[in-house]
Formats: sequence, C-alpha cells, structure tokens
Amino acid sequence: MTDELGIRRGHALRAAVERGLAGEAEPVVGLLDVAGIAASATALRDAFATPGVSITHTFAVKAASLVPVLGLLNACGLGAEVASPGELALARAAGIPAERIVLDSPAKTVAELREALALGIAVNADNPQELARIDALREAAPSTAPVGLRINPQVGGGSIGAMSTATASSKFGVALRDEGALDWVLEAYARRPWLNRLHTHTGSQGVPLALMVEGVRAAYELAERINAAAGRQQVDALDIGGGLPVNFGSDEAMPSFADYADLLRSEIPGLFDGRYGIVTEFGRSLLAKSGTVLARVEYAKSAGGRPIAVTHAGAQVATRTVFVPEAWPIRVLALDAKGVEKGGEPVVQDVAGPCCFAGDLVAKGRSLPLLEPGDHVALLDTGAYYFSNHFAYNSLPRPAVYGYRVHPDGAVDFSPVRAAQTQEELLAESGAGFPPLGPA
Repeated sequence: MTDELGIRRGHALRAAVERGLAGEAEPVVGLLDVAGIAASATALRDAFATPGVSITHTFAVKAASLVPVLGLLNACGLGAEVASPGELALARAAGIPAERIVLDSPAKTVAELREALALGIAVNADNPQELARIDALREAAPSTAPVGLRINPQVGGGSIGAMSTATASSKFGVALRDEGALDWVLEAYARRPWLNRLHTHTGSQGVPLALMVEGVRAAYELAERINAAAGRQQVDALDIGGGLPVNFGSDEAMPSFADYADLLRSEIPGLFDGRYGIVTEFGRSLLAKSGTVLARVEYAKSAGGRPIAVTHAGAQVATRTVFVPEAWPIRVLALDAKGVEKGGEPVVQDVAGPCCFAGDLVAKGRSLPLLEPGDHVALLDTGAYYFSNHFAYNSLPRPAVYGYRVHPDGAVDFSPVRAAQTQEELLAESGAGFPPLGPA
C-alpha cells in the first residue's frame, strides 16, 4: 500500500506541474489522493467492524474543512464531528445525514444547541451549565436527538502538551477525578433518563495507544456504573473520540486503526459485546497520508555557508510545522522544474517559506538534493490541517486544492476541491468595501 501511495503521488506531482496547476502563476497548491482517502476510510471501518455492534464513524471536520472532501467521506459511509456552526454548515452542504453528525465544542451557544436538537444531531455536553441549557431546550421543544456528557478521565497527556485533552487541568469535559465530580455525573444521569451517551477524547498526536485506551476504559467503566444504578441500559453508546497519532517519518500508516481497535478489544472486551454502540471521531489519521502541498522554489541563496531555498509554502499552509517544528516535523521532497524527484548528492539546506519573519522555515538543516530557482518542493503527509485551515500571514491567499485519481497507465485526473483565493476575495475579506475610518 505504501508503494502504491508513493507511485500515485509521483504521477500527480508531475502532472500538476505539466498542466500548470503549480508554477509561476500558482506557486503553491494542495493535492489530495482520492484513492488513498477511500482506502483509509475502508481500513477504519474494517478495523472496528464487529458483528452485533452498531458503529458510527465520524470525521473531525476541523481536520479538512472542505465540502468535496466531506462528500467523499460521506460516500465512504463516514459522518462528521463538528465543533462550530460553520463546520455544521459544511457537513450539511456535503449531504451528511443528521444521524451521522456529532456536535462537540466547549463553547456551544443556546442557538447552536437548539438547532442540533431540532435536527436530531447528537450532542455531547461539555459541562454542567451546558447540560442545564439542554434541559431547558428539551422542555421547550422535545427532541429525540442523542445527548451525552463529555468526561475528562484525567489519565495524563502525551508528548505535545497543547494537543493533550486528558490532563488534570484540560479545558474539555467534566474532570472526572476532581472532588465531587463523579457523584455529580452519576446524579446527572439518574435525573435524566434521556441522557444516553457518554463521550471521551483522550487521543491526539503524541499520545500513545495505551493512554488512549485508558481514557476509553474510564468512560466504559463509568457507563457500567450508570447503567447498574439505573437498572437498565441507559447509556447505549460510547463516543470514544479520535486522535490516532500519525507517523510523519514515512508513507506507512502506523499505528494503524487495526492496532488501536485490537488493543481496545483486548483491554476492554465489554466494549464490543453488543451492549454499546460505538462512535469515533478520527480526523488527522484519516487524511494526513493522502495529502501533499506542492510549492515552487522562487530563489536559492545562502547565509552563513548554508544554502536556503525560498519557496511559496510556509507558515500560511504549514503553520504548526513552522511555529512548533520539534512537534510537527514533515518530510520534504526536492523536485525539479518538471515536478520529478531530484537526484544528486544530498546537501544540508533550509527550506523557507514566503512569510516575512525569520522563523518561516518548513525544514531546517535538512539533507536534500540542492534546490534551485524554478524547482519545486513537496510537503508530504499534509492532507489534514495543512491546507484546509489557512493562516493568512502577509495577506497571502488561500491556495487551490485538487483531488487526484491515477489510472493504471499513470494518467492523472484532477478534480477541483477549492479554488485559489482571488485578490478581489482577499480584499473583500479585509474590509475593502467599507469606507476609511474617520478621525477620532
């Protein structure tokens, strides 16, 4: 599978340059491997498939807020996890049915909650105040939408603190180990017979599988206590979140969805015995390997004896990599002016972006064939987050994004996912239609 991924990518990079999707006029573009995305969705479904267990896989929209991508995932049988009115609108525009949408967010407004409950979208309440809002909304307008409570199992964090959601002081969910929290949760369910889900999300980049499983175990054991107290199957579905880490060192998808599902089966067998439905919310792990940012090298220079390739891909597309490179390193391929991978002796060099600050580097001190003006670089494993959530530094426009399909003979078909942002659109977004502010 990894060889096929690389072969398809190579054909797509060459074709993108040949057809002018990337070049002087469009110096940076995003590319998505349609077959790779579909294969990833299949791997997820196969990994969790269990006879007698209802499983709903949702995609975390924040990882790729692009309607055609959501439409593809919908066709692959996946739903959407949304965390804002905008993300909900994207999911609905992609045709994803309400029964496969989950609303999460630590800051849901009354209007957002009202809409979700009216549409039958599953809601995971983050805190006691939000649950009280849902009480009032359900009293005013009865709803059959599934409702759960997010708990923070406080099992610890991974190697990236900013991405760890199950630490002692995480902003997400009800902190289960805080004094009085467990009793409050049990009472909350006892008072609300309709509260029928439980949600936790421990995983993320840098979080090991064993820790992810501990978070799910905490939710499962809590559901068992709630159901025992109720004398019935009150909690009938466990939303175990997503957050499977991505290997950014090669084309191999590891850990795999099967690795995670098998560990869950081994450690928490009751999760798969048919009493609970399972909901997942994977994002990065579904798309990362299928995406590439392709950018033109504008200049090649040197400073302090080190070569520097100045490209058009920097913080505006690779924001996390630029600002936190130790946590988010990515692979870079050196391509020639035709989009073909360069040969030659590797040279230690920096690969810089176009933004006007010194730290705008996507790779520092990287050994690559020497890059020259007119060459291209390919930033790999960038299918999630890298070109769907643009950082408009220096008013750099959002690049175009294309999906690609590669035929057995190597021919490539491109489908537009998002058009490049025009200067007129950029001006409108920046208030160009409003009159100048007057003097104070």
